[in-house]
Amino acid sequence: MLRALIGRYARHPNVLPSFSISSSLISSNEPQKKVDDLFKKIIVEVRGHDRAVLNSYEWFAKTSASHLGVNIDKISEPPVHKYRRTLLKSVFIYKKHRVQYEFRTYFRIFELKHLTGSTADTYLEYIQRNLPEGVSMKVTKHRIEKLPEHIANYVPEKTSMQS
Repeated sequence: MLRALIGRYARHPNVLPSFSISSSLISSNEPQKKVDDLFKKIIVEVRGHDRAVLNSYEWFAKTSASHLGVNIDKISEPPVHKYRRTLLKSVFIYKKHRVQYEFRTYFRIFELKHLTGSTADTYLEYIQRNLPEGVSMKVTKHRIEKLPEHIANYVPEKTSMQS
């Protein structure tokens, strides 16, 4: 590639390219240390339309958590969300002949306590890859962070109360 550039600019001596190497392109041999995140709590919400599938998936999630050493604090089952829709059987007439449809959505909520970032990523990726069809997952992470300097170093002024 360099020979092609030199050959191209050798034909036109008035136009010379300028090459510069930035320091960001030069990589150092030192690996960058990444601090692992700490999570106080991770909430995994799983929802689907079949209770038996969610029961099976709950067993799978608990078993895989025990093998990986993940602490599941509690598993809860919120009330079922029912969506009902009443429609006419016929499109235009016979108002008294109706049919009723109902969609039920079942939920499971897993609360995972005190995890590191690498363990959480491994566990969540594993249970997401084995998620059954028709089941969705929502993950909420509560990360532990250091207090900012302006808050950590704040000392309130002492006021003397005189009566």
